[in-house]
Amino acid sequence: MQHETFADLGVSEAVVNELAKGGVTTPFAVQKLVVPDVLAGHDVLAQSPTGSGKTLAFGVPLVDRLKDSDARPSALILAPTRELAIQIVDDLRPIAHARALSIAAVYGGAGIIKQARLAGRAHILVATPGRLLDLIDRRDVSLSRVRILVLDEADRMLDMGFRPVVDRIVKMTQAKRQTMLFSATLEGEVGRIAKAYTTEPRRHEHAHPAERKTDVAHRFVMVTHEGKVERLVSELGEAERGLTLVFVRTKRGADRLVKRLASSRVEAVAMHGDKSQGQRQRALANFEAGVVDTLVATDVAARGIDVAGITHVINYDIPATREDYVHRIGRTARAGASGVGVTLVAHDQARELAGMVGGLGLHRELEQAGMKASGAGGGGSERPRPSSSGNRPRGGGRRSGRPAGGGERPVASARGASARRGRSAGRSR
Repeated sequence: MQHETFADLGVSEAVVNELAKGGVTTPFAVQKLVVPDVLAGHDVLAQSPTGSGKTLAFGVPLVDRLKDSDARPSALILAPTRELAIQIVDDLRPIAHARALSIAAVYGGAGIIKQARLAGRAHILVATPGRLLDLIDRRDVSLSRVRILVLDEADRMLDMGFRPVVDRIVKMTQAKRQTMLFSATLEGEVGRIAKAYTTEPRRHEHAHPAERKTDVAHRFVMVTHEGKVERLVSELGEAERGLTLVFVRTKRGADRLVKRLASSRVEAVAMHGDKSQGQRQRALANFEAGVVDTLVATDVAARGIDVAGITHVINYDIPATREDYVHRIGRTARAGASGVGVTLVAHDQARELAGMVGGLGLHRELEQAGMKASGAGGGGSERPRPSSSGNRPRGGGRRSGRPAGGGERPVASARGASARRGRSAGRSR
């Protein structure tokens, strides 16, 4: 049977009507795959990236499986970053309210007392792992009656060093809970935690938008290190350009690039983990509204960005892995729109970049830039990120198994690097 509407999937009339008010009437592919299984009470594993509609894929049936008389909280959604946690609440609040359910987000970088009060009243709690553990340790929140658990972007939570914290949190929920796990990959370490956390799960795989070449025009541009800024300014001067996300590897690099663009009379804002929550929200709001059409971000900070209308993604610094490339470029060409992905490549990076993306079917694009794609395309994805990266500061909380700073600052660890290498080696895209 072909499911063309949310009602066909078995979604309640109240939720269907609320979705329609927001202009959401036709389910995306991942929603068609996941919603019926969740409504039926099955555990679910879904390989699906940000931008594919996964928030509603787990959120719609989760809301329908709860009642306003249920315990608070009855459902827990874990997310790796505060931006993603906020985005999930924004997306789900209307349909939750349509079912008389309350929803709240808790994350580091904001007042814990107010969050504790909101968390205690929420049927659905959306949380970053570190801040949730803070609230639990303060006895502000109990997970003993949580019967629905969602792990969103599980691969990124592992990359950020959250495995020990997540293990502790999962053990606090009900043993006979329903568990959903969403990730860009279900191989390696993610596959191991999926097996540990779920029971007879239904597994679904949905391709990343960036791998559908008809949606994204990929371009690779050879540059000298000295000429990168000048080339970026040229790319940002294109008449057809709309909202543009520029990726850099480090927080310091993001701030430095914004200043260098300003000296070339190009306005941009930076977004990274050293910015305050207010600064990050203002930067994102100005970007989404088009007040500033260029946002410079690190990989970690960009995980929670879900902005419609991004026409261009520019890799000012090449990504560390093939999966990072896919995540980055996937920020454009959403919901059937087209987009452009540009990567600036220094001559001494050409071999690494070609090996990294060679398996994505971009041979022609690489050759047009004077690069030759490696056969399997896996070479570049096995190189772990350096522990000195501005995105992955060393935290002081390893002895307790908790990332530092309320869980918002990623942790560089031998275990994390090993897990990333294992996932890279074991992936089969």
